[in-house]
Amino acid sequence: MEKFDLFKSECGMVAEVVYKENKECTGSADGVKFEKLEEHTEDAAREKHVPYIEEKENGYLVKVGKETAHPMLENHYITMIEIIVDGDKLYRKYLKAGDAPEAFFEVPKGETVKAREYCNLHGLWVSSK
Repeated sequence: MEKFDLFKSECGMVAEVVYKENKECTGSADGVKFEKLEEHTEDAAREKHVPYIEEKENGYLVKVGKETAHPMLENHYITMIEIIVDGDKLYRKYLKAGDAPEAFFEVPKGETVKAREYCNLHGLWVSSK
């Protein structure tokens, strides 16, 4: 379990590790069991889940679906898009059905940039620049 890891409970709640002491941790809290979300990197189903990072003059634009946008329907949509810059700065935008599946982050440039998005049906997807 590391900082920024995401976990999903059996009731559908998604939680994030924001701080971890050097102790053994279990996958539960107050009796609720959590499972770590795996970061998917290849979209064999061609459903346009892998986030695409475009470096702009004053930040980064992240789109879900490079050429065809991910659907943003009531029953299938991207709940959030985030970037992690240089491993220690996280920026996040929450989305809802009907929004465009993209987010612009006006942030300082970094050596490494990792983009993640969470689809309510298909889980966590990631790419790096």
